[in-house]
Amino acid sequence: MSQPTEHSNDTRSLPDLIRTLVDEVRSLFQAEGKLIRSELNDKLTQVQVGGGEIAAGAMCLLVALFVLSQALVAALTKLLAFLFDTEAATSAQAAAGSGWAAWAALIVGILFAVVGMVLLNRGRTNLQAKNLVPERTADQVSRDAKLVKEQAR
Repeated sequence: MSQPTEHSNDTRSLPDLIRTLVDEVRSLFQAEGKLIRSELNDKLTQVQVGGGEIAAGAMCLLVALFVLSQALVAALTKLLAFLFDTEAATSAQAAAGSGWAAWAALIVGILFAVVGMVLLNRGRTNLQAKNLVPERTADQVSRDAKLVKEQAR
């Protein structure tokens, strides 16, 4: 004797079952479509933010280059005046500003360089391929495939 299955009491006709199947598949695809659109919008925003961070980081590094160049010029002016002309040393100090100006430029340049590097690294991380994969959608599709396989048994 065979055991009755839970579907043996189902009195729906074959066309009704097919219609139900088509409706469920359609709603599944619509839900998956909404999920992937939402996740792709999130990833697009992540790409835009990453690009902005890279651009901001590059600008900070450019400013750091200019400021560090200014510090180098001030330091070289003082060094050359000290080495070659002691009388000019006082005028070089006046031209380069106080002794703290070169140090201040150096500190500011280093700070800009650090901020620029942090922004570049964050932007690069946001733009890595592994961070742009729509993981939620892939997980959901995998779960749906498992469920369909289990239901087909």
